[in-house]
Amino acid sequence: MGRAPAAERGTLTVLGCDGSYPGPGGAGSGYLVEVAGVAVWLDAGPGTFANLQLVSNPGAVDAVILSHEHPDHWSDVDSYAVWLRERGPARPVPVYAPPGLRERSYFGEDPVFDWHEVEPSQRIALGPRGDSGTPGGGAHRGDGAHSGDRGAGAHGGGGAHRGGDGILCSFSATDHGPPTLAVRLDVSGCTGPDPVGSLAYSADTGPGWAPEELGPGIELLLCEATYTRDHEGEARHLSGRQAGRAASSAGVGRLVLTHRRPSIAEGALVAEADEAFGRPVHLAAPGRVFEW
Repeated sequence: MGRAPAAERGTLTVLGCDGSYPGPGGAGSGYLVEVAGVAVWLDAGPGTFANLQLVSNPGAVDAVILSHEHPDHWSDVDSYAVWLRERGPARPVPVYAPPGLRERSYFGEDPVFDWHEVEPSQRIALGPRGDSGTPGGGAHRGDGAHSGDRGAGAHGGGGAHRGGDGILCSFSATDHGPPTLAVRLDVSGCTGPDPVGSLAYSADTGPGWAPEELGPGIELLLCEATYTRDHEGEARHLSGRQAGRAASSAGVGRLVLTHRRPSIAEGALVAEADEAFGRPVHLAAPGRVFEW
């Protein structure tokens, strides 16, 4: 698989990765993605805003992407709103989320945020918030995409997308209870039949979703693995074994497990994922940084 030039490589910093509830000293799901001069806060579970402040200036966040309405994935966006209100940002921060999540936020109508509803098959181009034009970029549908197709238009069809500096985000509906969106992030201008430097995030999902729905060429897959194989079927989540199998089938370059339930032993989860994936996997932990 090709590698992006050094100037286009991105980083994924784990702000929190506990599944469903934070364990002692832990935090819910949240990640800081930085690439091509753009910083994206991907999910904002409880405790992640505190950890964001340890690694970055929250005022430098160009956009927030929230995968679904379960509070372990978004509740700290309200804390972020209070921080922004205190400082009075020059431009509102774009927040991209599935329908219905904005109404759950106490700050759903606050001018510090610019909320956008996202549907499966939608593509969003993100740029630095200080750029002219629409703050944080704009949304469009991929060629041939239909709102009812899961993952339609996500790197499907013919040629590559072209654009300036920034990130192209593609979405796919997962197998979870409320509307939940997996997301793929590519450096603008570096997508096509054999894209390089691609990051994909499963969000929460059961085994009815597959990474292939986000297209080929995923270099780094951040995939939920809530529990071990003996818990399979208890909820619409994945085990370490199921995550490893899905990543192997999709031909991803590297696999990072996240959303581990605090009561599940790390070693057992990683061991079954290693076996299913066919090579060593990584385990997310607050403060860990992965290059993509």
